[in-house]
Amino acid sequence: MIVITAPTGNIGRRLLSLLVESAPAHGEELRLVARDPGRLPEAVRRRVEVVAGSHGDAEIVARAFAGADAVFWLVPPDASVTPDEAYSGFTRPAARAFAAHGVGHVVGVSALGRGTPQAARAGLVTSSLAMDDLIADSGVAYRALANPSFFENLLEEADSIRDHGVFTDTAAADRPAPMVAVADIAAAAAGLLLDRSWTGVGSVPVLGPQDLSPDDLARIMTEELGRPVRYRRQPLDELRSTLLGYDLNEAFVGGVVEMKRAKDQGLDAGVDRSAQAGTTTTFAQWCAQTLKPAVLAPQEPVDAR
Repeated sequence: MIVITAPTGNIGRRLLSLLVESAPAHGEELRLVARDPGRLPEAVRRRVEVVAGSHGDAEIVARAFAGADAVFWLVPPDASVTPDEAYSGFTRPAARAFAAHGVGHVVGVSALGRGTPQAARAGLVTSSLAMDDLIADSGVAYRALANPSFFENLLEEADSIRDHGVFTDTAAADRPAPMVAVADIAAAAAGLLLDRSWTGVGSVPVLGPQDLSPDDLARIMTEELGRPVRYRRQPLDELRSTLLGYDLNEAFVGGVVEMKRAKDQGLDAGVDRSAQAGTTTTFAQWCAQTLKPAVLAPQEPVDAR
């Protein structure tokens, strides 16, 4: 029995698609924990067991993890609380349930940076690494998928790229760093969940095929989209002010800013690429398959009345 949390999110729905097809051949049943089971495709609901509710709730995870051999763990984003509450606070009931129900293996979505000089001052990443420690202390065999920034973050810039030919981030324009497609994270998780010969505690980097700077991203987007795209570096103070304008938790906003600063200082650098798991999608492939349709999609006409 494999339990999948957050099965309708960017990573979870891709993982679910992989496991619905492959798990039965491995003798595995699937159980999902979903706040809104109605968001799951009907064809999927007929083939899996669903526990309705939040996987941050002690009663829900007690039901979901009973009889489970493996769990895919992903904390949903929550900018209304502090980073520690968002990660360790949300995970604490699950860590107790892992131990209480004898769950053998857990695969979690986490971040790069462990062991680096920036790790203790990296905001959301620091909190994510503390969550990994909490899970590891429960006694399960644990693999943290150590991820850099996602290609999919650029989908938030689709309107700006379409209308102005500009995307924004806070890193130096010439600083290369790993980036990854969420489909590759899902594939790495599927491999670990289906082949549970691993033991102990560790992290598995999922890096993508090459390090890319913002200038590299702009060049590749220009080539793939067939229109000029340039990078604008946003000052951290401007990012902080923008996020606070959305009435987000002030400590969470601080965690985002600290994470961005740490990444610009090399938080994600220096990982041995030969250790990474699974397939690798290039940025050019991702642009052609995902970003280009989002940027070039016909826009709804604006009613000027």
